[in-house]
Amino acid sequence: MKPVWIVDDDKSIRWVLEKTLSREKIPLQSFSSASEALAVLEGGGEPPQVLLSDIRMPGPSGLELLQVFRERFPTLPVIIMTAYSDLESAVSAFQGGAFEYLPKPFDVDQALELIRRAISESMHQSGAPNELALLPEILGQAPAMQEVFRAIGRLSQSSATVLITGESGSGKELVARAVHRHSPRAEQPFIAINTAAIPRDLLESELFGHERGAFTGAAAQRQGRFEQAEGGTLFLDEIGDMPAELQTRLLRVLSDGHYYRVGGHSPLKTKVRIIAATHQDLEARVREGLFREDLFHRLNVIRVRLPSLRERREDIPILARHFLQKSAHELGVEGKRFSETALKHLCSIDFSGNVRQLENLCHWLTVMAPGQLVELADLPPELRESVSAGAASDWQAALASEVDRLLVGDAGHVHEKLTQAFERVLINRALVHTGGRRIEAAQTLGIGRNTITRKIQELGIDGAAASEEREASQPR
Repeated sequence: MKPVWIVDDDKSIRWVLEKTLSREKIPLQSFSSASEALAVLEGGGEPPQVLLSDIRMPGPSGLELLQVFRERFPTLPVIIMTAYSDLESAVSAFQGGAFEYLPKPFDVDQALELIRRAISESMHQSGAPNELALLPEILGQAPAMQEVFRAIGRLSQSSATVLITGESGSGKELVARAVHRHSPRAEQPFIAINTAAIPRDLLESELFGHERGAFTGAAAQRQGRFEQAEGGTLFLDEIGDMPAELQTRLLRVLSDGHYYRVGGHSPLKTKVRIIAATHQDLEARVREGLFREDLFHRLNVIRVRLPSLRERREDIPILARHFLQKSAHELGVEGKRFSETALKHLCSIDFSGNVRQLENLCHWLTVMAPGQLVELADLPPELRESVSAGAASDWQAALASEVDRLLVGDAGHVHEKLTQAFERVLINRALVHTGGRRIEAAQTLGIGRNTITRKIQELGIDGAAASEEREASQPR
């Protein structure tokens, strides 16, 4: 088997991947820059089985390297790595034809599984190019958001109907706009309509238009949203609230592509891509007889689930900083920044309004916070006292469950076992936090240097390994 090429200017990333592949007896060759890898190709070297490359490096970027490989070896799988986990990186990789996109820091087992899939793909020579470009307003490093970015990339050359599900305020319209912007219809209109916000007696006219004299007040012919979106994308938000009679009409349009204006007698042909969204459980509404099952199946061709903000807490600091900057720009004032204490508290909150609520909070703070540094005391009172019940109690519930288990199966050793487990986790995480520096870890925990040294020995903690692991997995 030909080797896997690893191209990354970060020595620690190369070291981790080299050790992992060597352990699995997968041949490899590593390079510290794209220039080195290209020099081997130019010198007549044999191409790899799989290419694994970082995006941002001195000299040619990973995307430029990807382009060279796609031109010369179109079936060779290329995995793009990056510490800059936003939609721009993800969709740029897919646009260039990447096999997959691996955000840093990554789980070693996940990376290995991905490499194995790429090797299998290479052996069968079926690596088809993917697609896309950029949209900086959608941000996220959480694994759930990476899946959304991948879905947008893979949908870009398709005209399939898409159903976006997610809680209110989670950003469903942003995703719909991203799908449209990176599709062949990008130059055509994107028309959005919230089907829950329009009175049911006006919704039919809003969607399909009406003829002059169709009803009282219809003084002139009017185009509906289908006509306005012709050739482009029609986004139907809150589709779960659509009245039953309009569900029937929409089903007919999706079935044969024809519809009538209200009061009209001549059918109109539409070439519109439908993207629908809802915060409701459509399957449940089908079971309750509130939503047509046949329409559900017509809409549910490709489903994209958008995670709630509490499912992606690691993205809260990124989003909060972004929204503070955005609000300052919109208001024409100097930008503010969050203190670490305030950011940590935000990460503990269950935002019921999701990203929209966080954005509104940042706008409020831009106007109302007295200083340039936003402290915990500057947050609205209802948020200062709000802490996620899940974040506060999940570990306690898990601990209680473990206590119950040990009380039955290991009575007499419960305190000793749990205390050791607690101290091991506590000290391990402190060492990871400080990069393996024991004195600093002891100070952070509020214990003495001799105490942490003794505990490390008693508990069998390898502080150096923890430091090495952290160094290798940190984003640059």
